[in-house]
Amino acid sequence: MAHKFFCNLLLLLLLVILITGGNSDITFNFENNCLETLWLASSPSDGDLDPQNGPGTLEIFSMPDPWTGSIWVRTKCSTNSTGYFSCQTGDCGSGAEECQGPPPIYPVTLLNFNIKQNLVSYEVSLIHGHNIAVRIQPNGGSLTGAGSGPCPAVDCIQDISNICPASLVAKNKDGVYVGCYNACDALKDPKFCQDNEYSKLFKQLCNLAHTYPGDNNPPLYKCSGAASYNITFCPVL
Repeated sequence: MAHKFFCNLLLLLLLVILITGGNSDITFNFENNCLETLWLASSPSDGDLDPQNGPGTLEIFSMPDPWTGSIWVRTKCSTNSTGYFSCQTGDCGSGAEECQGPPPIYPVTLLNFNIKQNLVSYEVSLIHGHNIAVRIQPNGGSLTGAGSGPCPAVDCIQDISNICPASLVAKNKDGVYVGCYNACDALKDPKFCQDNEYSKLFKQLCNLAHTYPGDNNPPLYKCSGAASYNITFCPVL
């Protein structure tokens, strides 16, 4: 009887592996090292990610496998007298605190991921501007595909506001700097949607981030076997 039960259990486990491809969720550790509350968002939905993250908080979240999309933070958010929720950067335009699906209003720092069968491609993208300093740090793992060795960190942790040209500055209703647009979005000229003087300016400060469409320096890293991924907002320089 026990032998039959064991065989049935083994068959059930094999069936689960066949259905899921043997995949397991990927752990992301979101740490808010900033002095202000941040609201996480994603497109498309990545599940039940808690949107509100106060200063000094750490959220451990299991990302689905497979999943391909972008994660970002919304800053300086509030609810008005009618109950409408909005943010000065990264807003979804839905009026709700939960934001999983709609793309953000630029400028915004994007964290792009492709998760498939425990392989994770990751990048920090300034292709749609910048609103927060951030670092993605794999815990362990090794590169696959175009590259070898340990999975490296990628980040943009410098103060972009110091070098953001006046024509690209995003301000709130009080005229205070809240972010920096990418020239491709702000100037509406195709010549700024490739390597240009603005992308070079951002690359000088954030050489590990991608700064214009088609930027492949550094290459898009693909990591295998990392125990988890630390995503830190406002990391220490």
